Amino acid sequence: MEPAVETPTVAPPYLGPLGRLSSILGSVHFLRKLCGDPQADLWRDRMSALLEAQKPNDTDRRRLVASFNGGYRAFESTYRKCTPSARLAVNRYQSEGATLAREIAGRYGN
Repeated sequence: MEPAVETPTVAPPYLGPLGRLSSILGSVHFLRKLCGDPQADLWRDRMSALLEAQKPNDTDRRRLVASFNGGYRAFESTYRKCTPSARLAVNRYQSEGATLAREIAGRYGN
């Protein structure tokens, strides 16, 4: 009997863009919270909805969650209070996230 050969896991092509979107969601979640947005948790909820809709395997789920957390921490390490540049970052990231979400849906959606 031959030993089982492990097939290397290849990440789905949409995982890269979803990782970036996850990072954006984490960044916007932190910045909105920092700037006192009463609906700041909406961005964490959207991340949860993304995970629920995608139903990634454990490895991919960990990657996406790490991307969200990385986006959150990147701004957490930079901003201690809401500033004009923090608000500008929110606007830019929300715009990038909306564009990216449309591209993902158009390219990989069923």
